Amino acid sequence: MYEHLKTEERGNVAILTISAPKSLNALNSKILNEMGDYLDHFDSQKYRCLIITGDGEKSFVAGADISEMAGLDEGQGEAFGKRGAAVFRKLETLPVPVIAAVNGFALGGGCELAMACDIRICSDNAKFGQPEVGLGIIPGFSGTVRLARLVGMGMAKQLIYTGKAIRADEALRIGLVNAVYTQAELMDKAIEMATQIAAQAPLAVRAAKECINAEYDMTADEAIAYENHAFGRCFATEDQKGGMKAFLEKGKYEFQGR
Repeated sequence: MYEHLKTEERGNVAILTISAPKSLNALNSKILNEMGDYLDHFDSQKYRCLIITGDGEKSFVAGADISEMAGLDEGQGEAFGKRGAAVFRKLETLPVPVIAAVNGFALGGGCELAMACDIRICSDNAKFGQPEVGLGIIPGFSGTVRLARLVGMGMAKQLIYTGKAIRADEALRIGLVNAVYTQAELMDKAIEMATQIAAQAPLAVRAAKECINAEYDMTADEAIAYENHAFGRCFATEDQKGGMKAFLEKGKYEFQGR
């Protein structure tokens, strides 16, 4: 169906692989359009978690496609940035959790893609960075927004201003990634985490993601009120009734997403 995306499923976990190995999976307009289409048609009733990775062992996504960007004028550059930002926003607001399994380079648009996911885990050969200033541009797919939120304003400014790439251990230290694994175990660990997430009450997991995302820019009082409402909605679900009943009876309940 897609030229540069591979899709598979492991039960109720979906796996999306960006596959343009000749360019180290660099993001061009075609790949961004394919990703947007995939997310628009993502079946969030069937799948409870999504894993995103890159094809091959060298690169998750090496960046945006410089050969496409080189000839753009101001208006075209802004339009290209908006296209990438819109796709990444779709990913960020997807109802189900998204795990980035970062294998190798995650530079520029690749780092921005990883940051649009809920959780980032990486292989020990991964490298992260926003090298755009060395090309006369800035991160254009919401990187200036998300990097500061993830690692703090000071560290984000350092990484963006210098264009320096950091290794997996440093990305873990500053909180850019959640865990580091060997290349051989990365996908197994991603699937293990996704399966654990998928085993939880899906409506509750979605409500938690919704609250965390929405509350970031709220005052404390607004965020607490928002959470209170979402918490109450959980008590209208079959999963809450079945899950608590099973707990009290020392049994096990298989969540239905209702």
